[in-house]
Amino acid sequence: MKVTVKGQVTIPRHIREKLGITPNTDINFQEEGRRVYLTKKKVTVPENNKFRRYRGIATVKMTTDEIMALTRGRK
Repeated sequence: MKVTVKGQVTIPRHIREKLGITPNTDINFQEEGRRVYLTKKKVTVPENNKFRRYRGIATVKMTTDEIMALTRGRK
């Protein structure tokens, strides 16, 4: 893996999937000696958010279009 002129690298797909890193995910870099660790920042949801308890419980991998077709019916 090479670093681009802008200091960018591509995180391999299997690592992105394992950590749940998607576009616009905030990550941290932690230095320990000569090693650097990448960690995903924890997402915080305000206490008064009425959907807080449902966050992260979905188990079905569906696209938005598939979900909309189920909820609105197919045309």
